[in-house]
Amino acid sequence: MPDSVSAPPTAATSNKLPFAVVVQDGSEDADALLARFAASLRQSGRRVRGLIQPPRVPGQPRPMVVIDLDDENIRYDISNPRGANARGCLVSPSAVADASAVLRRARAEGADLVMVNRFGTLEASGGGLVAEMLELLSDSIPVLAVINPRYLEEWRSFTGGTGTELPPRIQALQAWFEQWSAQRARNNG
Repeated sequence: MPDSVSAPPTAATSNKLPFAVVVQDGSEDADALLARFAASLRQSGRRVRGLIQPPRVPGQPRPMVVIDLDDENIRYDISNPRGANARGCLVSPSAVADASAVLRRARAEGADLVMVNRFGTLEASGGGLVAEMLELLSDSIPVLAVINPRYLEEWRSFTGGTGTELPPRIQALQAWFEQWSAQRARNNG
């Protein structure tokens, strides 16, 4: 990974966007990791909002559903059915647009962190949840998403190389978030 998150913010890191992606490497279920991280931050009183995918159930296909972190009963089916013999998924832009309300609400509430299930196919082409991510970043609200390595070049272009790539490790997520929390506190203090 090109970025280290172990050091406190410095002049070199202060020009970075508060946007990090967890790069999937197969070593851990990134969705389960985000769920654990959100739960630990919420237990410490942080306002964590956004959308995550349910953790993978071994032996079953991953459902194309995103869950509202504020209410796990609110789920958005973001897939377009492709038929019984189809392989892979096709994301429904209209369902993603419906789910985007969760990110707009998180921005209005001034969340401490907003999780976005993926920087994926739609976002890599400039669609999906890109507009909402940009709005969050314009308010200096940290954004954390999962990314498949095949979209890293598009994400790097989207962030202008000023985002952070994290391994799927809870310690890396914690260090990154604490870094941004400290910087936000200094800027708002």
